[in-house]
Amino acid sequence: MRSTLVFTALAAALALGGCASPVPVKQAPVESKAPTSVESGTAGANANGAGQNQVAAVQAPAESNAGAGPGSDVPKSVYFGFNSYTVDSQYTPVLNVNASYLTQHPQAHVQLQGNTDARGSREYNLALGQKRADAVMKGMELLGVKPAQMEAISFGKEKPKAQGTSEADYAENRRVDIVYQR
Repeated sequence: MRSTLVFTALAAALALGGCASPVPVKQAPVESKAPTSVESGTAGANANGAGQNQVAAVQAPAESNAGAGPGSDVPKSVYFGFNSYTVDSQYTPVLNVNASYLTQHPQAHVQLQGNTDARGSREYNLALGQKRADAVMKGMELLGVKPAQMEAISFGKEKPKAQGTSEADYAENRRVDIVYQR
């Protein structure tokens, strides 16, 4: 017992003594540099924010159903009620004709793009758009379309079809677009 106390006291003294020793700190040399200017046409900004307006716009890939999928006379959008992700029975013909095309063309692939109106938070609308895209995907899957032919994604409120704030504009934006991929 006594040897344990002596050993513990000795260990504590060594530990505290080790902390008390001074550690030499080297001072890093400091250089003075003048700010550099940003060359025209380069991406990024300097410390003053100059050059931020020179960033080139990113072009999204063109989306077009022209030439892919069923004819242009076939509707490729399913609309939803406010805060709903239930596919209304009036859109059953839209699902039927698109599902029929996909089952007859197993190499065809569609992207189901869920959208919402501008009301609500970004996170909520992304989740709601995904639920809408998933609902359309499930409906088409029940009609015989292979899941590998479909991809459900959400744009939330980021890709509005109508820009206004009327109820008609909001209704136009609550949709899933069936976009055929080439």
